[in-house]
Amino acid sequence: MSGFDFDLFTIGAGSGGIRASRRAAGFGARVAVAEQRFLGGTCVNIGCIPKKLFSYAAHFKKDLEDARGYGWTSDQLTFDWHTLLEGKNREIERLNGVYGNLLNQSGVELINGRAKVTGPHTVEVGGRTFTSRYILVATGSSPTVPEIEGAEYCITSDDAFFLEKLPERVVVVGGGYIAVEFASIFNGLGVDTTVVYRGDRLLKSFDADLGNFLAEQMTKRGVHFRFNSEIRKIERDGTGWNCVTSGNARLSYDTVLYATGRRPNTSGLGLESVGVTLAPDGAIVVDDAFQTAEPSIYAVGDVIRRMQLTPVALAEGMLVADRLFNGGAEYMDYSGIPTAIFSHPNVGTVGLSEEQAIARGYKIDVYRSVFTPLKHTVSASGDKVLLKLIVDSNSDRVLGVHMVGDDAGELLQGFAVAIKCKATKAQFDATVGIHPTIAEEFVTMRTKVGA
Repeated sequence: MSGFDFDLFTIGAGSGGIRASRRAAGFGARVAVAEQRFLGGTCVNIGCIPKKLFSYAAHFKKDLEDARGYGWTSDQLTFDWHTLLEGKNREIERLNGVYGNLLNQSGVELINGRAKVTGPHTVEVGGRTFTSRYILVATGSSPTVPEIEGAEYCITSDDAFFLEKLPERVVVVGGGYIAVEFASIFNGLGVDTTVVYRGDRLLKSFDADLGNFLAEQMTKRGVHFRFNSEIRKIERDGTGWNCVTSGNARLSYDTVLYATGRRPNTSGLGLESVGVTLAPDGAIVVDDAFQTAEPSIYAVGDVIRRMQLTPVALAEGMLVADRLFNGGAEYMDYSGIPTAIFSHPNVGTVGLSEEQAIARGYKIDVYRSVFTPLKHTVSASGDKVLLKLIVDSNSDRVLGVHMVGDDAGELLQGFAVAIKCKATKAQFDATVGIHPTIAEEFVTMRTKVGA
């Protein structure tokens, strides 16, 4: 691998980029990472980590309200937004340091600055040119805001982590996982929250039951929904804003957060000039080995727009490093990847939805259970949980496991292993449940929907 400054030059120090770089260095490769903003990428700085911290903060008010049913009383609650921001910032600074140390300990050279690909084997950063046998692009994605009148008055999820003060009234535009997570956070922190969505149900890419049930539960918690509606324009109104909808309704709020999509970060990277193909949305087109049309250039993570999940980017990065520097020949398996949405309540899902299973030609059996968890029989909150299994009626294999309820993300990880192992409904039924838990219902459901 002589003749180059590096064996691998990674653009982007997010989850996928750092993992690929460290793994490649572990195989003896000379590796550099260029990063123009912060270590850890979206997940650590303006995504998964701060969002989950905000989600925890937003849970406490309801937890204390539920505690009254168990005999606990407390003085009037107060919440300080800046205390939360300071705690969040401390944790992110700690993680930034951790990532820096990991790169240093792995022997990876960190180059601060915006990188641009200038040739199949050359990258320019801050006026300096580096050569590398391979180039890996892992620049992630950024939220988008549609071109409507008044769009400049909106914020995105990136901005929500740095608000100077907690808003009193917020409109969240969108119906996907980012929208429902931030709507739940604001609502849990006591903000008057309205979700405006052009579709007729939440989470359109997930099992229909999940989105419908989640909307019911979020409504009980005080979130307002306007389905089949869009914001046409946003007008300034004193210190706040008027959101004019497609039905000419006027919603008065002081913060408008758009969560309607993300765009791959490929603008200005110089990729087109070296023969890398981009999709219409800017995503880098790669083959099953994450190789672009230019053989020396690879890409992983959100920038290839396959599954925009941190663990997926990590796995993709490891496969690239293994292939380039360790003789690896494995390909990414995108089936059976679990995901969680940290709305209130949580959503957890792994495998096929009911709609996907039918579309793929399966003859299915559906098992569905809605009930009040033991915790809330005494708290009297009215919270319920939804559990759902999708089963191939011919092979008895469980194709999908879905849940809406507290701690769904924690609970579904174990069932993801079962899905990966192609477990059958008979094996679920033969498993002794842990009592009393929500999870035991997954191994005790016996009645098919419609049976």
